[in-house]
Amino acid sequence: QICFLLFAVLYIVSYFIITRYKRKADEQEDEDAIVNRISLFLSTFTLAVSAGAVLLLPFSIISNEILLSFPQNYYIQWLNGSLIHGLWNLASLFSNLCLFVLMPFAFFFLESEGFAGLKKGIRARILETLVMLILLALLILGIVWVASALIDNDAASMESLYDLWEFYLPYLYSCISLMGCLLLLLCTPVGLSRMFTVMGQLLVKPTILEDLDEQMYIITLEEEAIQRKLNGVSSTVEYQTVELERELEKVKSKKTNLERRKKASAWERNLVYPAVMILLLTETSISVLLVALNILYLLVDETAMPKGSGGPGIGNASLSTFGFVGAALEIILIFYLMVSSVVGFYSLRFFENFTPRKDDTTMTKIIGNCVSILVLSSALPVMSRTLGITRFDLLGDFGRFNWLGNFYIVLSYNLLFAIVTTLCLVRKFTSAVREELLKAIGLDKLNLSNNPRDSETKPSANGHQKTL
Repeated sequence: QICFLLFAVLYIVSYFIITRYKRKADEQEDEDAIVNRISLFLSTFTLAVSAGAVLLLPFSIISNEILLSFPQNYYIQWLNGSLIHGLWNLASLFSNLCLFVLMPFAFFFLESEGFAGLKKGIRARILETLVMLILLALLILGIVWVASALIDNDAASMESLYDLWEFYLPYLYSCISLMGCLLLLLCTPVGLSRMFTVMGQLLVKPTILEDLDEQMYIITLEEEAIQRKLNGVSSTVEYQTVELERELEKVKSKKTNLERRKKASAWERNLVYPAVMILLLTETSISVLLVALNILYLLVDETAMPKGSGGPGIGNASLSTFGFVGAALEIILIFYLMVSSVVGFYSLRFFENFTPRKDDTTMTKIIGNCVSILVLSSALPVMSRTLGITRFDLLGDFGRFNWLGNFYIVLSYNLLFAIVTTLCLVRKFTSAVREELLKAIGLDKLNLSNNPRDSETKPSANGHQKTL
């Protein structure tokens, strides 16, 4: 009952999130509408499982501290080790189900039209989807057989592939989790450095040596000039109209930001922004410091490995050196890493067009986003344990990954995370100084800077470049 209630809350929240981004034009009452609705329900289920996988580790950590603080309390008797073990097993089972069955079914069902010669309808589309799923399963099975023959050409390993439930699916999910951890290794450092820019866009920056009234006057004149050009351009010149409309939208966006900064109170400008920036810098520094300490532990202590020990169990000992305060810090860092990984994922150039837009996201893109978030969220507990953010030993199928016992993989993962995160932060905080140095020595004209604003130039009538 407790698991059902928790999942029902996550499902409702996920449904509202997806419907906020789903394209409204897909809501016709026909066969495609039924297919879209089924795909919507499957995507909502997958997003709810992803949220459960993210909340699983913090819930387990806080539950362990509560059981230690109130061991005989009547009102928390429902919170026990069997419940937490069951949640981990259910999260692993549903992650496998969504990743290998539900999401491929939703995608193929959305793209299916029915085999030629059969009567069109929902049954024909379901038949085509099932055939595609069987072919996909055979393809994945063949790839795993070939990989097993190349890596470990042993009779025992080949026979173990016959055990579909106990070996094949956990082994396949272990490979997917390793790919998710590698994706997190790529996204999280980028997201940690990108978080400062994102929060800077959401918050109001302090007005130091700035005249907002003058900027408002200039931006208003620019808006009026573009509006006059737009009114004077003939409708037959379509490309000029589109270009002027884009410039007008940018100017209106800048004007809105200036109006917001002007209306903000002095406390919001001068206190909230520096406090949030200091908080982000502190959390990032603590994360890098914990990874550096974990590297030292890995070199001197075998039990620091993610698969080093079975752990004392739920409610028997604190997982943190500093007790409840340390557990709260671990939970904050886990959520911070997850948010940073999502921000970094959508900041990568390869996934820029993958970003969902409000009321304008197709079901195919929603399915792709749900799969991506599921892979990231399923790998988050593994990454947190591998990096030493928490000492909580993984339970259920999350702890059956063979690569977690490989010392060289775990050590290399920690080293790469620390190095890449440090480089991203150094590049983030030194980019402004580097640009000023290039301008001072006259090398800014060579376009050595990676700042996209430096490349926004427009040719004038006499052929010279004018910087916007």
